[in-house]
Amino acid sequence: MIFKCLIVDDEPPATRILKKYIEKVFFLEEIGVFNDSLKALEFLNSNKVDVIFLDIQMPQLTGLQLSRIISKDVKIIFTTAYPDFALEGFELNAVDYLLKPIAFERFYQAVSKLNSDSKTESLNNNSSDFIFIKTDGKNKFHKLFLNDILYIESLQNYVCIHTAKQQIITHSSLKNIIESLPQNDFIQIHKSYVVAFKQIESTDSFSVFINTKELPIGATYKEAFFERIDKNKI
Repeated sequence: MIFKCLIVDDEPPATRILKKYIEKVFFLEEIGVFNDSLKALEFLNSNKVDVIFLDIQMPQLTGLQLSRIISKDVKIIFTTAYPDFALEGFELNAVDYLLKPIAFERFYQAVSKLNSDSKTESLNNNSSDFIFIKTDGKNKFHKLFLNDILYIESLQNYVCIHTAKQQIITHSSLKNIIESLPQNDFIQIHKSYVVAFKQIESTDSFSVFINTKELPIGATYKEAFFERIDKNKI
């Protein structure tokens, strides 16, 4: 799923960094920024929000107080310069607790937990036949039908999704893409490759062949892959 994100923080430098980070992650979409907890609460009362990046030390209503008021369905990632409140934050079932200044690597580690906690409501929601992939441009998403995917390739900090007609590149990790796909339809065969099981044309002991492309089978993934093959052979 695409997580609709709200930033609630009264420090402009912090909100700028969070906005920049959110834009880099394909499964996040920023829908609002507030420097006032009460205005954020008003917004929450009439808009669907999946996750809030929430500062703790704020005027009028602190982040901790706000987190106790809002719906339990909204996930909280606290962002603060003060480590003293970490224990209380986790007692409120926060997804994570980020200390400022926040590095992108640490931010990505925190938001990756959103996908881990939502595997049963992944991008395809276990029932849809398509996903949305964040591509170039601010909040630009590409609708991609699962049936069109041939294989997915890891390119360091990016992932390339191959179809018969095009290649779609998104800033993500292969792990996060895998968590967003139905496990019955896709299987990892190599540290750099995930294939659509029904698109496999043939295989031997070392390679998988899809649409004239030969993909290597990694030693780590070979046993699980051929167990899957055995279950489907006649």
